Amino acid sequence: MKISLEHVGLPAADATALALWYERVLGAKRLWDNGQTPPTCLLALGDGAWVEIYPANAETNSTRGDNKLAGFRHLALRVDSLDAAKTALTARGVTFTEEIRPAAGGGKVLFFTDPEGNLLHFVERLPGGFAV
Repeated sequence: MKISLEHVGLPAADATALALWYERVLGAKRLWDNGQTPPTCLLALGDGAWVEIYPANAETNSTRGDNKLAGFRHLALRVDSLDAAKTALTARGVTFTEEIRPAAGGGKVLFFTDPEGNLLHFVERLPGGFAV
């Protein structure tokens, strides 16, 4: 049996605004949209990672930005150059509140949030990456 990650679901207080932010700031491409307001849509990031953004039933701030609570906590996006990615997103209005730090398994990471407070981070791996 072959298993691969297809997409991550991201319920949003404002699905329209959040999808537009992922498109404008991260260069996501809209693959599918259900045509409703607010929308449910699938966005492609980079080389195949998909994010499904859809309307949330309720909003909670109890998990925002806390990377140590149980459950899924962040979306890691691999980049070739952390410095170039930081420069590009800074120019698009993203504020980084932490410094670049070492990544588990080698390389380095830089955390940031989207407009709804969801935690993301860029990861730059060492040449060759992990052996699989």
